[in-house]
Amino acid sequence: MRMLINVPETVVADALRGMAAAHPELTVDVERRVVVRRDAPVAGKVALVSGGGSGHEPLHAGFVGPGMLAAACPGEIFTSPVPDQMVRAAAAVDSGAGVLFVVKNYTGDVLNFEMAAELAEDEGIQVARVLVDDDVAVTDSLYTAGRRGTGATLFVEKIAGAAAEEGAPLERVESVARRVNERSRSFGVALSACTTPAKGGPTFDLPDGELELGVGIHGEPGRERRAMMTSREIADFAVDAVLEDLRPSGPVLALVNGMGATPLLELYGFHAEVQRVLTERGVPVARTLVGNHVTSLDMAGCSVTLCEADEELLRLWDAPVRTPALRWGM
Repeated sequence: MRMLINVPETVVADALRGMAAAHPELTVDVERRVVVRRDAPVAGKVALVSGGGSGHEPLHAGFVGPGMLAAACPGEIFTSPVPDQMVRAAAAVDSGAGVLFVVKNYTGDVLNFEMAAELAEDEGIQVARVLVDDDVAVTDSLYTAGRRGTGATLFVEKIAGAAAEEGAPLERVESVARRVNERSRSFGVALSACTTPAKGGPTFDLPDGELELGVGIHGEPGRERRAMMTSREIADFAVDAVLEDLRPSGPVLALVNGMGATPLLELYGFHAEVQRVLTERGVPVARTLVGNHVTSLDMAGCSVTLCEADEELLRLWDAPVRTPALRWGM
């Protein structure tokens, strides 16, 4: 195993210490595993809280800041955070306007955020929850009942975060978040397995010369394995899988995402193929984001997320944001 770590047991804590040193605009509680925007709570504004297992960086802690999340709860590698973290985060950011939990559809996340919502409400915090379940590859997987939550999480956190930043009430922020999820679909492809620090080796077996179509962000199996394909062939397969389910009637937001070990040289080349497919299918692209945003440690691969975007969603996407991983307009 060749990893830039000390020991597997302290990987998350070490990363949080480094994040705190690099981003003084955040308050990072290393021991209790909560990352909060330093100016929280912001008077009169709904606060977005999300979280999940570490290993998907910059999701979620990298998206904490004005225009996006108020707080994030990092769990251990590929392991849900616990309810106490979520309640602590909600209490730290609640201004009285309520808190929206953004939850990826994985069994541990769903159960723990549900329990946290009940505990927070017992403390007088108004909580709403939105489930992200955008992955079209499979209906059920090793970690979920129903579709997995993947790339659309970024769209939900950015667009709902912008609505909250504008001062929209909790019901409105929740409605916007649900609309984004309902209009979003994703499909991922693995070219290699990822390596967890604790295991020290690949999390699943992917022979040389093969790829996994429809992989999950933890390496869960997808639709099928095939011999290695070209970027053009992967784009055709992935985009068609998304469009078959989404069937957009207007322009889309497009996220061309790397899984952690895919260089931008390859991602931009893949993005060119994604744009080609969308043009051929008559789907206009209103905005595009390319890069490693919703990752799976050191997995080589990519995912495509499309969101059918109306005028309001585009306006909220374009709204200013200032986080460690996304910054524009400020």
